[in-house]
Amino acid sequence: MPKPRSQQISLACTPYYHCISRCVRRAFLCGKDKETGKSYDHRRVWIEKRLLYLASVFAIDVCAYAVMKNHTHTVLFIDETKAKSWSTREVLLQWHKLFKGTLLTQQYIAGNTLVDSAEEMIKATAEVYRNRLMSISWFMRALNEPIARQANTEDDCTGRFWEGRFKSQALLDDSALIACLAYVDLNPVRAAVATTLEESSYTSIKKRIKSLKSGVKFDKLSSFIGNQTKNISKGIPFDLKEYIKLVDLTGRCIREDKLGYIQESNDNILKQLNISEVNWLALTQSFENIFKGAAGNHNAMTSFAEYHKLKRRQNIANSIKYLK
Repeated sequence: MPKPRSQQISLACTPYYHCISRCVRRAFLCGKDKETGKSYDHRRVWIEKRLLYLASVFAIDVCAYAVMKNHTHTVLFIDETKAKSWSTREVLLQWHKLFKGTLLTQQYIAGNTLVDSAEEMIKATAEVYRNRLMSISWFMRALNEPIARQANTEDDCTGRFWEGRFKSQALLDDSALIACLAYVDLNPVRAAVATTLEESSYTSIKKRIKSLKSGVKFDKLSSFIGNQTKNISKGIPFDLKEYIKLVDLTGRCIREDKLGYIQESNDNILKQLNISEVNWLALTQSFENIFKGAAGNHNAMTSFAEYHKLKRRQNIANSIKYLK
């Protein structure tokens, strides 16, 4: 039985989450259907544009993503500080970018004069919207529902396009975060639809590499802030160039279909996190299988289980084995 969202998504434990949505129908989400010969690659554009747009509406940052043939991966960061800093008006303006709101909220944004009781109702409504704007469930709903409607219209059919629920994994520490980021960014390489990171279309890693080469900052993805930025609370705590080098080398090992070896000159991140080369390659190839639910080291997993009053610490053996 699926776990309730309260046990999957909790800001008290972590703001980072890995989400997976899978297509339920035989037809591909993207790619080419071998039976009909019809290509659905254009749907990748729909998803990527929608995903990056939602990052500008919600108080949720996109850390990584990959749009595959019949599923999508996203790693998201819930920015609670940002959501709480918004004024009532800012919350309503953000919400109205996606939804109509209520008659009162529309009148408020239009600058109409309202009685005191109406303003109190508006403030209460804005608090509801504020919580939704930092909710992964609402983010994924705003991503998946429009795509499903577009695909159903294009296919001239009705019914479910996605599975009933998206899968969510809590990433409890830096080791789980960086391994999951690499796992997502390497999806096209593992699936043999790309041979290099630069060829991995509709992925965050391609956007980041293009941004580095052009020198033009791509601000629609969460930033890598390095590990020497103690005064900065928001951002991925690793160096972007080191991360790309590590992921590129990992991809080469995966393509050669052998364990390979992470060269000492390129393993600064692994040394920082005390992850062995063998464990790193296993994590970046089978992260979803190794961690069925929340992912993190032994201490993080224990704290997570205690917080949610779980009788059993799921994945604890793999946590000890792969993330010491």
